[in-house]
Amino acid sequence: MAGKSVKFEEAMGRLDEIVEALERGNASLEESIKLFEEGTKLSAQCVKLLDEAERKVVKLLRGPDGAPVEQELPHE
Repeated sequence: MAGKSVKFEEAMGRLDEIVEALERGNASLEESIKLFEEGTKLSAQCVKLLDEAERKVVKLLRGPDGAPVEQELPHE
């Protein structure tokens, strides 16, 4: 799954699977390392997707006439 573009929910689901597999402790050392590497890539992708989503979020403020006004969140 890592290496191709996936949706946030898919990536999180796969991360859950990886964590469960590693916690069971049944995988060989080589397989555990592969799972860890995949999880690390998926985690980075999730952070990127969350950052992109945050940039798209707007803060609603009340304008002078009481109507909602959109204002972009400041970039940190």
